[in-house]
Amino acid sequence: MPISTERDARAATLLIVAISTALSLIIFTIPLTTINAVTLDLHLSSGEIAWIMSGMPLGCAVGLLTSGALGDTYGRKKVFIGGLLVTVIASVVAAIAQSGLVLILARVAQGLGNAGVMACGLGLVGQVYHGEERARATAIWAASLGGGVAIGPILASICLSLGGWQAIQWVAAVASGALALASIRPLPESTRIPERIDLLGSVLMMAGMAFLLSSLTELRMGISAQTFLMLLASIVLITLFCFLELRVRNPIIQLDLFRRADFVGATLAAFASGAGVLSIMTMVPTVLEQGLGISPLFAATILLAWSGITVVAALAAQRLPRSLTARHRVVLGMVGCILGQMLLLLMSGDYLWPVALPGLFVSGVANGILNASLGHAAVESVPVERVAMGSAANNTARYLGSAIGITVSAVLISNAGSSALSLGWREAVMATTGFSILGLIVMVLIARRTSPASMAA
Repeated sequence: MPISTERDARAATLLIVAISTALSLIIFTIPLTTINAVTLDLHLSSGEIAWIMSGMPLGCAVGLLTSGALGDTYGRKKVFIGGLLVTVIASVVAAIAQSGLVLILARVAQGLGNAGVMACGLGLVGQVYHGEERARATAIWAASLGGGVAIGPILASICLSLGGWQAIQWVAAVASGALALASIRPLPESTRIPERIDLLGSVLMMAGMAFLLSSLTELRMGISAQTFLMLLASIVLITLFCFLELRVRNPIIQLDLFRRADFVGATLAAFASGAGVLSIMTMVPTVLEQGLGISPLFAATILLAWSGITVVAALAAQRLPRSLTARHRVVLGMVGCILGQMLLLLMSGDYLWPVALPGLFVSGVANGILNASLGHAAVESVPVERVAMGSAANNTARYLGSAIGITVSAVLISNAGSSALSLGWREAVMATTGFSILGLIVMVLIARRTSPASMAA
């Protein structure tokens, strides 16, 4: 095959994966600017609101590892396209939903569909790009994460004004279908592992993660016996899953990967990113709307100071000195996120929206560097035949972290009440910054126990 054709094929793969990843994040952000309209239309309870906000992260976190294993075993292209088709169906169901329960189930299904896209998309990029080209490609993939978060709230707000909250769901369905059709020819086939998939492990892991994230969602409405029982069930199921994975030939996640410092570091940083900067940024539009009474569209536009800068920073990250290893870049990104999160304390008290800009900007720069470095580390820290597994583990950690961080933030802000919103916001900022600091400390401790060559760029 001529070089130019190979380059075109790689470019087409990267383009489709990047757009699909951005679409996944657009769908993820839909409730940020539509939840008030949905609440009024469907007469949602506080519990249903919490579940709609958490439905897609739950579906993603539950489905990512299984999607990664399916992709490595049966073909990443097949699972990637399958994920897009599931998203089409789920988005149509969401658009025609007449009750909170149906919309919640549709959001979970959207998460399951996008799990296939997220797990196998980065795996496909890692499959066709190598060396320095892989670093550049994963930077573009990381930019698509920020691009989706930047576009999503604004697009949802525009669709809300034109066709109601259902309009953005129809857009998601059409876009997912178009991407599925566009993926049939350009995406490469992957080498398949001639082993049966670990079905029992998949069931145990998915059930364990579902109970864990469900307990976190219920925690937003207060501590109860039901929450405790779900948490206990998740611990039992995940423990059984770990014992099983040590004994099967083709596990959902190879537990011996956790003996590799580069894999542990990348996974831990993704968790800290989700529980820290990603979760607090998710709360910014709501706080701006409730605290200042500004419109959803204006709040989404202000958030561009974070999400838009993340896109630029992810693309520019490849220009950092080559002497900086991937671990150094991850640490640099985490330190910057911590600084940016602390600057968000300026939003406490009697504030105007411009005081949020320094924290949003600094966090955006740091988060872009962090996303690019984590995307590279996710595929570099696992064997080549397991790149979908590495991608799935990294994204699972990010979604699990964001579920925990968003739950903690929501509980602190709601408990403070509208009259003490700034106090609740300050407590949420400090809590999520604590997650980032803890992740940074553990990463540094891991680094001291390993050779400098680990996680090299």
